[in-house]
Amino acid sequence: MNKKELKKLMSNLPLTPGIMGRSLYFNSAVLIPLVKIKREYFILFQKRAKYIRQGGDICFPGGAYEELDKNFEQTALRETKEELGIKKKHIKIIGKLDTYVAPIGAIIEPIIGILKKSTLKKIIIDKNEVEKTILIPLKFFENYKAKIYTLKHEIHPFSIDENGNKEIHLPVDELKLPQTYQKSWGNKSHKVWVYKYKNNVLVTG
Repeated sequence: MNKKELKKLMSNLPLTPGIMGRSLYFNSAVLIPLVKIKREYFILFQKRAKYIRQGGDICFPGGAYEELDKNFEQTALRETKEELGIKKKHIKIIGKLDTYVAPIGAIIEPIIGILKKSTLKKIIIDKNEVEKTILIPLKFFENYKAKIYTLKHEIHPFSIDENGNKEIHLPVDELKLPQTYQKSWGNKSHKVWVYKYKNNVLVTG
């Protein structure tokens, strides 16, 4: 690399470093809606419709970032309107939490917004996506001791299909890689926190 090429490289470095390979992930945003009721803040959750992906899961309104979205805040607001019928004018954005990179290959941008109590009457659930909404007091999460489970996930260079055939994902012998690549690796621990509120079970992490 000569001096000219080095200068070109330097000029192309990001002003604000982000997440390398971000376009390879599922990029999404969620809204964390806070509602003040009788001097106490509640978090508005939704339970996903039974027959969609991750059906029955209790989560925040949100979804995939789309090219027409100017930013992730707009993604969260758009998805909230689509799923719960709550318009942008009824949501006061107060900030965001850190970006979450999930081990399943998803990146989630959590946006925090305040809703007026009267907004709850304006909710129109899209039954194709949402079964119901759930209000949980913020203090519940401060006082409740969650049950923590440790999961494991590994990288496998091959898999066995339903017919018992071996499907190669990384041709170790062909590439003359060390034989250690023939075995799975990683075995990384992944913790999830489980909360039980009345008849609802929330899994986070």
